Amino acid sequence: MPNQLESLRQYTTVVADTGDFDVMREHRPTDATTNPSLILKAVRKERYRPLLDKVVKDHAGAHLTELADHLLVAFGQEILRIIPGRVSTEVDARLSFDTTKTIERARGIIGLYEAAGIERERVLIKIASTWEGIQAARVLQAEGICCNLTLLFSLPQAVACADANVKLISPFVGRIYDWYKKSAADKWDEQANTGVNDPGVQSVTAIYNYFKARNIKTEVMGASFRNVGQIIALAGCDLLTISPELLQTLSASEAPITRQLSPESAQKNATETLPCDEISFRYLLNDSAMATEKLAEGIRVFVADAVQLDQLLEQAKAG
Repeated sequence: MPNQLESLRQYTTVVADTGDFDVMREHRPTDATTNPSLILKAVRKERYRPLLDKVVKDHAGAHLTELADHLLVAFGQEILRIIPGRVSTEVDARLSFDTTKTIERARGIIGLYEAAGIERERVLIKIASTWEGIQAARVLQAEGICCNLTLLFSLPQAVACADANVKLISPFVGRIYDWYKKSAADKWDEQANTGVNDPGVQSVTAIYNYFKARNIKTEVMGASFRNVGQIIALAGCDLLTISPELLQTLSASEAPITRQLSPESAQKNATETLPCDEISFRYLLNDSAMATEKLAEGIRVFVADAVQLDQLLEQAKAG
């Protein structure tokens, strides 16, 4: 009898949300996603320290920002030796509100991959779903550089990404769940907010249905899961990026999984079309306290980890 991870693969492309090569070999995901937090976690392990040291040695004269990109690409190259699909590599979150510099940095990352013999089709450039980030993705997509728009917490963000012809979006589940649970405090009813009633699951479902009802080609990849129930409730989503711990939990269970999302069901749940101009985007995003707060918080966290990664690189240079 197939385990839950194998069953999930019938409906959804499984993506590993980790920088750990051993996890990828064990669970055989199609794609992999990385971010500054995951890379920082990986290079702090003795197992991956030689990769950081090699990058510093091979690019001794490089500026710190260049070194950081070389490190991200070095991880990406190793990941692409393991998985058959694509790796997502993130642009520095400190550029989340700078369209021009995001474009420049993304072009540089793709250039590093191509110089290493990696086709750009196997790389997704990860960018925060700010208005500025989405407009950077619009330009990059037109150049044939595929993007993964992350830190996405609302339908208005998703609709703006679709308008920019973004290849893939990563709407978050767990962080939305966290916000509503914290806001409700002692009034939170866990049983009433699980499975399809989970607010994070409902957000991703609404985005998926909106896209499929309109035949929008942008891929939807649910992200940031807190429990297996959230994953199972989104079986059928285009892709799901899953942490090592939850991949292991799915592998250890043979409980049945049934498809929850499909293009056919989306047609029956069509909603009104949202505007996607800048003014509407900013107004609608601001109207959601959850999305506004989680986007800002997510950028701050990624920036803090990028700073720590810089510090590790500086120490390695000095050492």
